[in-house]
Amino acid sequence: MTSRPQSAEDSVGIVEQCTVRLFEGERPLVLASGAVLAEVDVAYETYGTLNDTRDNAIFICHALTGDAHAAGLHRDDDHRPGWWDTMIGPGKPIDTDRFFVIADNLLGGCQGTTGPASTDPATGRPYGLDFPLLQIADFVTVHRALLAHLGVEQLLSVVGGSMGGMQALQWALSFPEQVGSAVIIAASSRLNAQNIAFSAVARESIMRDPGFAGGRYLEVGTSPDTGLSIARMMAHITYQSEAGMNQKFGRRFQFGEDARRGFGVDFAVESYLDHQGRVFLSRFDALSYLYLTRVMDYFDPFADDDAAAALAEVGSPCLVLSFDSDWRFDTSHSRAIVRELERQRVPVSFREIRSPWGHDSFLLTIDDYHRTVAAFLRRVAEERPAKETRR
Repeated sequence: MTSRPQSAEDSVGIVEQCTVRLFEGERPLVLASGAVLAEVDVAYETYGTLNDTRDNAIFICHALTGDAHAAGLHRDDDHRPGWWDTMIGPGKPIDTDRFFVIADNLLGGCQGTTGPASTDPATGRPYGLDFPLLQIADFVTVHRALLAHLGVEQLLSVVGGSMGGMQALQWALSFPEQVGSAVIIAASSRLNAQNIAFSAVARESIMRDPGFAGGRYLEVGTSPDTGLSIARMMAHITYQSEAGMNQKFGRRFQFGEDARRGFGVDFAVESYLDHQGRVFLSRFDALSYLYLTRVMDYFDPFADDDAAAALAEVGSPCLVLSFDSDWRFDTSHSRAIVRELERQRVPVSFREIRSPWGHDSFLLTIDDYHRTVAAFLRRVAEERPAKETRR
């Protein structure tokens, strides 16, 4: 097993983000709750080429704080590599020499897609807490609208890690006829009390910051920077493993053991968390953090005992992966997904990958992990013509 940080080598090259308005006017977005958004813009990127039969498309669903820039080098952001550049590109597991890859910023986000920080066309002011609560199903609705805009009717696969895996699962359950397969990585179908508790504390740190201003901070010119940075610091702890953090930081002092001691940043791990909190402020919005974490809390797609019946009938295979050191969404979460899919006779493969890096392993280059995803997608692509003939 090897683990390497994200690299721009062998990437898809310079990419540009596109934005499209998918809902407006007489065709607003009606959410699963019945609430309505009059206008919805979506930011997205594509990589590779759609083939003549238009059946080689793979949709990437991002995790909580991700965005549409999943691969390549961003032209307008100091050539920043995509957050999944380890996975997507020529010769990589999601091979852009073979597949047409689509990635968007999900509804409620803050990287180009309509969210609570966007302007409400009815008032001319940011939505703030007037933005409606969302469900994973609403993300899928918007993803499907983007597919229609791009002229893609069928997906070879939908792939996602963490909250992205939740979207992949929901899509496969709700619209199996559109999804040739699903890859669900380090995800959960039902958060436990501990996970809900972590998110609750993160939200409270934001909302109790005086700069939050009742959710109207964009109007009054304040910002809940302290609360948001603390939320991010705590989240990063849950994304790491004990072994990984010990390997990276141990009890190493930031400025040497002889430095003056106090309540500042004395240890290397404290410096790391402080940096992660500060950097996060420049790219994410506090309201999006509230809304997107709450979506995960309520996700429970197998509450309906027959949730996977349609998927079983279509026969689209699923690959479920977990990491042995991930304690945020440990392997029991993935096994629960597998049990439900097997119970309803959905073809499903499962593998637990060895990694010392915790939940963040899904973002890293781990050989067994990448080989497993590549083999699954290759098999799905090879078997699809025969499957379509049988239909």
